[in-house]
Amino acid sequence: MQIRSFLADDEQAAHLRLRRLLEAYPKIQIVGEAANGIEAVEAIERLHPQLLFLDIQMPGLNGFEVLRALSKDIARPLTIFVTGFHEHALEAFRARAIAYLLKPIEEEHLREMVERAGHLLGSISSREEEDRNVNRLLGDDPPPMEQIVARKANRVFLLDPTEALFFYMDAGIVRVRVENDTYWVNYQLGELNQALESRGFFRARRSSLVNLKRVKEIRSDPRGSFVLVMCDAKHTEVEVSDRQGRALRTRIPGL
Repeated sequence: MQIRSFLADDEQAAHLRLRRLLEAYPKIQIVGEAANGIEAVEAIERLHPQLLFLDIQMPGLNGFEVLRALSKDIARPLTIFVTGFHEHALEAFRARAIAYLLKPIEEEHLREMVERAGHLLGSISSREEEDRNVNRLLGDDPPPMEQIVARKANRVFLLDPTEALFFYMDAGIVRVRVENDTYWVNYQLGELNQALESRGFFRARRSSLVNLKRVKEIRSDPRGSFVLVMCDAKHTEVEVSDRQGRALRTRIPGL
């Protein structure tokens, strides 16, 4: 059985070397390649590879961001991280048995990874354990979000968080409103709140997350409820729940 494989690396020399080395393995079928994170997300969702050789540092999205951005509707490929990190920085990977290849890639190490991939893909329990390991890695203290992977139709876009007016739930889908358009995203609102709070975003209610830096006006009524008026052309209004109204006063002294 051949393993449908995908290569994502922006360093051409490393990319070509990995491809050449993989040609020695009849079980590896390379179905696609990408040189940046956005290309990788789009191609992985289209091609559905079983195995992913994923560079950690790439333009657009890094390797971890690529995995987080993949649609929840597809099976995530078994992932072998490709990294130029020096030896001591790999201890976190080893602690979770995360598969990795250190640049420059050594043939013996690659052979071990290909054999391991074959074993994991053939064993449901081993693969489930690997998925749990990767999920723990992706969930560890995510850094502030520098860009948002947004989608419309079959296209993937990168948005600067400052462009977002607010995120909201719509029939179970998280959408982001920008000045003149709306996209959908794969993130959960709680995940976005954690990653964007330091950038001025505020959880107005369970179903919405607002960029306070894009609020034009704050209206209140005698009951103490707040409505945030956004600075888009429609002056969209976002209601703040009673519970979050207290939190808003803490975020904006003087309300």
